[in-house]
Amino acid sequence: MTARLFDESTLRKLERLSLVSRRVRAGVIKGERRSTKRGTAIEFADYRAYVRGDDLRRVDWNIYARLERPFLKLLEEEEDLAVHLLLDTSGSMDCGDGDAHKLRYGLRLTGALAQIALSTGDRVTVQMVGGSGPQEPRGGRFGPVRGTGYAVGLFQWLSEQPAGGTTDLNAALQSYARRRFHPGLTILISDLWSPAGFRDGIGALQTQGHETGIIQLLAPDELDPLLAGDLRLVDTETGDAEEVTIDRPMLDRYHRRVTDWQTQIAQWCRGRHVHYVPVSTNLPWEQLVLQTLRARGLVD
Repeated sequence: MTARLFDESTLRKLERLSLVSRRVRAGVIKGERRSTKRGTAIEFADYRAYVRGDDLRRVDWNIYARLERPFLKLLEEEEDLAVHLLLDTSGSMDCGDGDAHKLRYGLRLTGALAQIALSTGDRVTVQMVGGSGPQEPRGGRFGPVRGTGYAVGLFQWLSEQPAGGTTDLNAALQSYARRRFHPGLTILISDLWSPAGFRDGIGALQTQGHETGIIQLLAPDELDPLLAGDLRLVDTETGDAEEVTIDRPMLDRYHRRVTDWQTQIAQWCRGRHVHYVPVSTNLPWEQLVLQTLRARGLVD
């Protein structure tokens, strides 16, 4: 994968979209959104330094003339949305072929959501949450940044992220929640193959004021395995192996368990007001962003 994740046509489509948050929140850095409040005058609040990608029409040219540095006016009624994109890069994401490869799909999806947020003036942080240890996420973090000028650097950084190691999603999400990031719309992109689960971690994020969402990526072979006979299956994260005999009744049980698992996740997410979107990676990611996420109310 190269730093050029998208062609110009796709970028233009993404730039016409915006991420949707259920809650209006006042931000430290102001974005392009407007409050739904009415009857209150829009008044000057503060200045901040110009960053590449900001609207030049909002530059205070009087300040520029005095200081020879561009600053933007901030208005009381402008609303900031902090966007946190958490991508699982553990070993189980190294699964699938071609464009259906889970990590490749997840990287493109992360890049697309980041591009949408950057193009609307939101503040974006991208964090890898695969890990070799239970407490600290691996792979590093990009951001927080604001403005489309950061997109090329972000895409390059994404293209360099490998899959590997094990992950404890609960521990990784709890660790992220303890950091003093501005709360916002926080989306976990993961297959959710984590023995300890993810619910405590999502709960920790919500306790800190984050509006949360989960996009679960599963490869076609995970949803409908094409396996039969006597096999030795090896866990891609732990290396543990097990001898199994796979026949039609076993595959039927597997399908039922996966369906029941996703149904339970969906029910829990509804009860906790968590966005949940299960995805097979044979779905073109453009269709996921431009159609599915719009239908689910995450993108407008």
